Amino acid sequence: MDITSTTPILVENFEPAQRFLRIAVVTETWPPEVNGVAVTLSRLIQHLGHRQHTIQLIRPRQDKHDAGVENVGWSELLLRGLPIPRYPQLKLGLPSKKALIKAWSTRRPDLVHIATEGPLSWSALQAAQTLRLPVTSDFRTNFHSYCQHYGVGWLSKPIVAYLRKFHNRTAFTMVPTQAMKDQLEGMGFKNLKVVARGVDTQLFHPNKRSDAMRESWGVTPDTMVLLSTSRLAAEKNLNLTIQTYQTLIAQGRKVKMVFAGDGPMRAVTQAKCPDAIFVGMCTHEELATLYASADVLLFPSLTETFGNVTLEALSCGTPVLAFDCAAAGEFIDDRKNGWLVPSDEPHTYIERALEITQDSATLVQAREFTRISVAQLGWDEIASQVETIFKRAIELG
Repeated sequence: MDITSTTPILVENFEPAQRFLRIAVVTETWPPEVNGVAVTLSRLIQHLGHRQHTIQLIRPRQDKHDAGVENVGWSELLLRGLPIPRYPQLKLGLPSKKALIKAWSTRRPDLVHIATEGPLSWSALQAAQTLRLPVTSDFRTNFHSYCQHYGVGWLSKPIVAYLRKFHNRTAFTMVPTQAMKDQLEGMGFKNLKVVARGVDTQLFHPNKRSDAMRESWGVTPDTMVLLSTSRLAAEKNLNLTIQTYQTLIAQGRKVKMVFAGDGPMRAVTQAKCPDAIFVGMCTHEELATLYASADVLLFPSLTETFGNVTLEALSCGTPVLAFDCAAAGEFIDDRKNGWLVPSDEPHTYIERALEITQDSATLVQAREFTRISVAQLGWDEIASQVETIFKRAIELG
């Protein structure tokens, strides 16, 4: 063969194949526990699994019968936990650094993602650093804001210091809104990435509206149904929801209040709103029907890092009355798909509710723009954004 031939050699430039990751996810809450962290994290991980990544879930054992699940591409490592004060249905994971080092030395993940900031997660961060594993995290709960509602406001500064130390040891911390990113950067948090929460737009859909459910509440077609879907607790600003409803009734508005959820303020809320409907804890399917069957979601919480209920209601075609913060501040266009009130003006919140309930045409107009405003927040798109951040963290080592 004449190797001196001048015939050109063609070398094709093949794109690298998709890299599937081994991801260890650490969380202190998981379904069937019902809260925003458990719900959104489970959805995200489900979609990461659909993208062929291998998931190892590390969480506290929820009860003595909890054995965990192991399937192709999915495994669970269950560790010890204790009930959280005031939230007995949730567990606080206990420190488990040695167990995690042992587990990750045997089956080394490409990346550790930490979704909560309790003792289990702190030990996971230490274990990952010992093994030189890249780590990312989520900022999901305003613990420092919750302190004000439980008479321990003096704890706020130490908690912020702990959270800052925790998250600044990770490659990236994902936050749900630009406003939260700005706030945390002002407190000294670094390497923040904005990733919105997703919403299941197939489950949360306007076609879930149920005339039968509305009839069971004793309402007529011209009754305006107000919905509250949150823990019945002080940190959710529940007193303002109660005050708003009482004012509407006193002003002769034809409204019906429906409370979904449970918590320490249920008894006092029932006493103050004897004509309201209390449906207790609900499944996601039940919530979808509730959202779609209501006319307005009242969501006055000021302690959310995001507030998944905002997206769920909008996806169901139900406008939201909220303060200008968290998800509401990002996704509600005032007087178009809902109503925004400055966060330091509770009196304006009530005034806006009076305005909304005075003219039903206001609601009809708002419903036209609700679902389209969250159409881009399907979970597959969110999973793609998170996947990109994971791969960047691995590249940085």
